[in-house]
Amino acid sequence: MTESLHGLSGAYVVDALDDEERAAFERHLPRCLDCQAEVASLREAAALMADESAITPPASLRSSVLSGIQTVRPLPPPTGSESGSEAGSAPASGTADESSGEGAQVLTMRPRRFRVARMVAAAAAVIAVGVGTVVYQPWQDDTSTVTLSAADQVMAASDVEKVSKAFQDGSTATIYRSASEGRAVLLTKEMAAPPSGKAYELWLRDEAGTMKPAGLMTTAGDHKLVLDGDATEATAVGITVEPEQGSAQPTSEPIAMFDLGEADA
Repeated sequence: MTESLHGLSGAYVVDALDDEERAAFERHLPRCLDCQAEVASLREAAALMADESAITPPASLRSSVLSGIQTVRPLPPPTGSESGSEAGSAPASGTADESSGEGAQVLTMRPRRFRVARMVAAAAAVIAVGVGTVVYQPWQDDTSTVTLSAADQVMAASDVEKVSKAFQDGSTATIYRSASEGRAVLLTKEMAAPPSGKAYELWLRDEAGTMKPAGLMTTAGDHKLVLDGDATEATAVGITVEPEQGSAQPTSEPIAMFDLGEADA
């Protein structure tokens, strides 16, 4: 069984090649811009996986990656002498690759080892899901990363529920809550500024009716805020106008109260 050198970039980055394979690939690499770009992208993804500030992505993302591993990107279409070798005829020694000027190199690999190399490269993507928010999907033709903020994790959770309010001035506010994430997010559109010397204070209300401070919003406009505190058992989210430093308890009637019992999944 023969495999194109182009197909070794993932295994090269995760050090899954033997000495002969590595030497052949490193002779090929300086002459192949596509492989250079893919190796650079894979190394960048591996570096991001070690980011100590990474946060755990939602469970749905892990399931998506595990499912996608079954569709690992195939090798590029064979060209020139590679096509002839796959058809069963070995290329003549010293035959030149017309497109790159380098000698055509066909590397004979043990089938089992190549399968292991592909599995190691795919496992790297799964490790990224387990330790942080950066996910590399080697089966995609365009190498890319996906980074989820804390707010986006809540909004993308499989159990997210939301409830919205519209104000008379045309502005809107929406609460997203995920029990599995244990958090809630406030998303505002064209929100008016609070009165001078005041701030909008957010509250989590529990079953007993107790209002717990969950953060401040001091400016106008569009906001995406993760509320402070555990929102798992919250029954509602309120917004009041408070002194700009905030209050321990509400000192005014809510300008909005989001009943999570009426939230849409």
